[in-house]
Amino acid sequence: MSLFRLERAVAAAPEEVWRRLTDWPAHGRQVPLTRTRVLTPGPNRTGTRFTARTGIGGLSFDDPMEVTRWEPPTADRAGACRLEKSGRVVRGWALIEVAGAPGGGSRVVWTEELSVRGVPRVFDPALVRAGSFLFGRALDGLLGTR
Repeated sequence: MSLFRLERAVAAAPEEVWRRLTDWPAHGRQVPLTRTRVLTPGPNRTGTRFTARTGIGGLSFDDPMEVTRWEPPTADRAGACRLEKSGRVVRGWALIEVAGAPGGGSRVVWTEELSVRGVPRVFDPALVRAGSFLFGRALDGLLGTR
């Protein structure tokens, strides 16, 4: 499994940052050749399921995910959302944390552990670099900082 961590500081309030980062269809708009479909009725909560489909035609794969932790930020507590990935191609988890920053704004920490079927562990460093780049661009797009 490949583990990476992304951190961002943004001017927006934690509640707004949380809203942007848990807008699952918006994630698909940030990753090339990807669309995201929510499978459970809203609102978001523990148990929400969605699938990101990436690729073109027969060269596509599904990345099904389920929210296993849902704790929106409050005035006195950071928010945390954990996703479990259970696909045939991509497996692992992601943890999205949003906290108020001293002086205003928010601090975001996105931690993800991935494994890709058929990719030997020797390629974990390359997977970390690719994941950090791809998810970093998506994070920046969701936050409006790109």
